Amino acid sequence: MATRATKKTVKKAAAKAVKAVKKVVGKEAPTPAAVRLPALHESTTSSGLKVLAAQRGVLPLVAVRLIIRAGSSVDPADKHGLSDFTARLLRRGTAKLSADELDETIEFVGASFSVGSSEDVLSLFVATPAEHFPEMMSVLGQLVREPSFPEREVELARERALAGFVNDLDDPSVVADRAFNRALWGEHPYGHDVGGSKAHVRTFTREDLVRFHRERMGPRVSLLSVVGAVSPDVVAREAEKAFAGWEGGPEAPVELPPADMKTSGRIILVDKPEQTQTQVRIGGPGFRVGHADYFPAAAMNNVLGGGFTSRLVNEVRVERGLTYGIHSYFEMMNAGGVFGISTFTQTDKTREMIDVTLAEVAKVRQKGITPAELKKAQRYLAGLYPLRTETNESVASVISDIRVHGLGDDWVEKFRERLMEVKPKQTVEVATKYLFAQPPLIVLVGKASEVKKQLTGLGPVTVVPASDYE
Repeated sequence: MATRATKKTVKKAAAKAVKAVKKVVGKEAPTPAAVRLPALHESTTSSGLKVLAAQRGVLPLVAVRLIIRAGSSVDPADKHGLSDFTARLLRRGTAKLSADELDETIEFVGASFSVGSSEDVLSLFVATPAEHFPEMMSVLGQLVREPSFPEREVELARERALAGFVNDLDDPSVVADRAFNRALWGEHPYGHDVGGSKAHVRTFTREDLVRFHRERMGPRVSLLSVVGAVSPDVVAREAEKAFAGWEGGPEAPVELPPADMKTSGRIILVDKPEQTQTQVRIGGPGFRVGHADYFPAAAMNNVLGGGFTSRLVNEVRVERGLTYGIHSYFEMMNAGGVFGISTFTQTDKTREMIDVTLAEVAKVRQKGITPAELKKAQRYLAGLYPLRTETNESVASVISDIRVHGLGDDWVEKFRERLMEVKPKQTVEVATKYLFAQPPLIVLVGKASEVKKQLTGLGPVTVVPASDYE
């Protein structure tokens, strides 16, 4: 964050950096080669697990992604964070292998395993040399079919998670994100942090994990994607071996209610008296993943605040030196989405930051972006897209996302064509729809005694302690 003494330096450096980027981005880019996914081969195991295989590349490597539609949105009402907690405990032992034995087995062949959880899905990732693919598939099958959830491992994981919540309170950015998410989504299943809260996690028991695994994790709500130097026949055969007999979980994914965000110009001021800066989040409703507005919204947002040469960066960082970073974004999930802006500034510049940011948003909402800006954004985004299909891991993720979110198998091949077809009129339409036609939610984390007096006229202000977000 720039002080008064360094404002001119920040502004000069930022202007120089933006100029350099504009020089590169502004050039006509050659027409890139077509982006296509490798041929997909589909099969289904006897347990009902759908399998996608794509033979690809000359390197003897294979990437695997197993998606289970059991993300934080299906956490029990009194056990927020259970999906994420369960995911992390999968690696800590199975009916046949202890945590140490699992680590040794995986590391011995040069493979890697990781897990993750989001609002919509729980994912397991495997990267392995092709010659050890059958063995690693067997390990993956054990992790999801028969995790042991050792009592001691559950206790240690719970202690680490609780310590993490305490540490998170020292990071105002984390607090701001939690407060923003909770205020926007409210009681919706997306309205709590993926990792849960201290009050809920402290109640987790081994029985909770066993129940979640049995009731939420099963083959009929899962998808396995395998990409790399392995034939589809081998993939189908090894998937059957690894996942035969997998039971449990629902018959179909849980249908979530649609979002019902009521921003109404509310201001949530999270008090952290020791702060000399204010974290700022501004937002409102967006759209679900796969929505028809995606392409015009992506181009419009790149101009507004999604890139380093955006209007928000130019006005807020370069011209005024109010911050080192600001960006706008669309976050999309299965049941809805968010349009948001994230930044920070000096405590005494909080109101100026809000006013300048909202003014830039209003300009785009009222007039859209220029044809020249649209063309530049299209070239930039089209040029970046091939990076999403460079590695086996990225292809496995793209394939999974296409199927889980119903994007259509031509999503990758048609992506840049659809992007380049966006017209200026469409960017005006999405700007009118999503750029705060109604007063947005504003979440601020900082010294409330200094910030609150700057907020007169913006809307009703609710002051809450930072400890509410532990």
